[in-house]
Amino acid sequence: MEHIINKYKSKGFKLTPQRLAILRFLEGNTSHPTAEAIYSEMKKVHPTLSFATVYNTIQALKERGLLSEITIDPERKHFDPNPAPHHHIICTACNRIIDVMADYSETLTLPGDILDQFTVTGTHVDFFGVCVDCRS
Repeated sequence: MEHIINKYKSKGFKLTPQRLAILRFLEGNTSHPTAEAIYSEMKKVHPTLSFATVYNTIQALKERGLLSEITIDPERKHFDPNPAPHHHIICTACNRIIDVMADYSETLTLPGDILDQFTVTGTHVDFFGVCVDCRS
């Protein structure tokens, strides 16, 4: 718990008990939850928690590069608390998201006319398929 406090305080993140609970929920979470899912889980522990607090915490984490947004469903954004460079594979049937930790930066190339106009600063690849649970 102390490492969570230090990690976020060093980024200038104000820690209230509710925010700390949200951070604990997100720490190491690979389910790529939506804001609604985070709120639903946190309400069980903090009944007075508002959705605005969850949303504001998510926005503050995004602004500091501690959380990324994954838009696979136009109605609900998913969030990834892993700031390390990685990719995702997404089930087209159930929207399950799995991290892909492989580095594709050496194999991905852009046409020269695009490279003339841009300096590449990062990559993110989304793979799509049907997970084993949905195939059966």
